[in-house]
Amino acid sequence: MCISRCTFDWGIPMPNDPKHVLYVWLDALANYITALGYMSDDETKFNKYWPADLHVVGKEIIRFHGIYWPIFLHALGLELPKKLYAHSWIVMKDGKMSKSVGNVIYPEDLISRYGLDSTKYYLLRLISFEKDSLFLPEDFVTRFNSDLANDLGNLVSRTISMINKYFDGVIPTDIHEKTEFDESLNSCFNEKVKEVENYMDEYHVSDAISSVWTFIARTNKYIDETAPWTLSKSGETEKLKSVMYNLAESLRKISIMIKPYITRTSEKILEELGLNKDVSWDELYEENKIPIGTKVTENPEILFARLDKEQEVEYIQSAMHGGK
Repeated sequence: MCISRCTFDWGIPMPNDPKHVLYVWLDALANYITALGYMSDDETKFNKYWPADLHVVGKEIIRFHGIYWPIFLHALGLELPKKLYAHSWIVMKDGKMSKSVGNVIYPEDLISRYGLDSTKYYLLRLISFEKDSLFLPEDFVTRFNSDLANDLGNLVSRTISMINKYFDGVIPTDIHEKTEFDESLNSCFNEKVKEVENYMDEYHVSDAISSVWTFIARTNKYIDETAPWTLSKSGETEKLKSVMYNLAESLRKISIMIKPYITRTSEKILEELGLNKDVSWDELYEENKIPIGTKVTENPEILFARLDKEQEVEYIQSAMHGGK
């Protein structure tokens, strides 16, 4: 493979022939290892981090990273990255994003108005593994309202409010009687957590998030099935304890599952539950992680306030065309 060019003079001259300059992709790709200290006085980082477990690139440059880069590494006698993932594009209704067309949306514009977690959630949920994904302002606002404000936000708010109302803010842990819906809720969790792990092993992030939200939906359904307000009125305190504990425990598990995607929201939910926000994935499989006497926050904060669809679509469209 030819690693020099002589049709232009910008670039690093070849030591053995200054009329030739180094092929720009050889120069550029070498940064992956030289940034880690390869062939420097200190190769500590290189020895620790190379070879890469996963090399992520855009699909338009797969030829350089999937063919040329392995050739260069092989010539150096170095190991190749263990996996290569070429991701798809985010496109607009009128095709690829283009400044000249005026259809570019910058993440900063979304983050400044809707927050970092909301933006990350939408983009990670949007991007499909196998095909390009269409960005629509209407879809962004709809997802925000339905997935974040309704499904997750309301679940957190309702659960904490009911624990405050029925048990003075203390999560009941002395459970002596179950409801007929408890096992179904637990089975759903066991199924979905395995799906999330399997999808993430294959880097199908959007599908993994979808599985988490299926469990969120199931937990919301659990509230409707058990009707805690009815249990309270009829004096079925033991069943009510079970329901409140299962809701708190489901939120604990949901917080851990969403942490890789929307970390701040995960930590906020755990704080409102009165639990340690420093959690690990392994804790999903541990029982009795809610200490006796754990008290939830007295006034739960609204995690995601519902958006006015017409107003926010107008804002996003304006941002796409350079306005604010």
